[in-house]
Amino acid sequence: MMPRPQSILITGASSGIGRALALNYAGPGVYLALLGRNQERLDEVSELCRACGAETDAAQIDVRDRDKLAEWIRSVDDKNPLDLVIPSAGILTGLGMGRLREDPDAVRAIISINLIGVLNTVDPAIERMCARGRGQIAFIGSIAAVRGFPHSPAYCATKAAIHAYAEGLRGGLAAQGVRVSLIIPGFVATAMNEDMIAPKPLLMSDERAARIIRRGLDRGAPVIAFPRILYYWTYLLRFLPARWVDYALNLRHADIHETREHTAKY
Repeated sequence: MMPRPQSILITGASSGIGRALALNYAGPGVYLALLGRNQERLDEVSELCRACGAETDAAQIDVRDRDKLAEWIRSVDDKNPLDLVIPSAGILTGLGMGRLREDPDAVRAIISINLIGVLNTVDPAIERMCARGRGQIAFIGSIAAVRGFPHSPAYCATKAAIHAYAEGLRGGLAAQGVRVSLIIPGFVATAMNEDMIAPKPLLMSDERAARIIRRGLDRGAPVIAFPRILYYWTYLLRFLPARWVDYALNLRHADIHETREHTAKY
């Protein structure tokens, strides 16, 4: 088991998995640096964490704002050197209801948040952790990255990039005392996908997902994939003829809302 993290940074902490992880880790002796874009929800999460005994700093920062984000991360690290960083902020966009092509601005927005925003988060933290020779980065991937799905190609692409980046970093950072974990969740009941009309096999609550993630992170697991049966089934699709899989996936009705976020800031 790894030492219990005392100083934790979580982006996307105002909702979904980020919120659930903040509440799961909250307790006496724990410092939580929480970041989100909805100030009201962020304040609520911060208050709940403090009620559990945690010390918190909360900031409303867009993860695309590289300079502002880096300045804030360095300021919280100066005060409480970070043990664990979880870049959880992300959005969803997709197709459905006669939309046969993703809006180019929506595609660039999801890349700027789901991918560039993650890089903006981990870069300043990795620099500090490597200097100390300890720390842990937990990347939030997705089962949707294991095999691209026709109704959410841009989302799948951003998560596939996160998978490759985490795997690429893991070996090099391990030599410097910094662990990298890749989290690969299946369907989790969050505000991000509540309006998504599509099959959601083995859907679980964000609280349960947070418990699974924390157990894996406590062990220092390089990969935390769940539910296992869904992960293995999706992985198997990569070995079947692509035409067959494409045909079968297109038979499934899905309507995934288009993100209202249409600004790329990188």
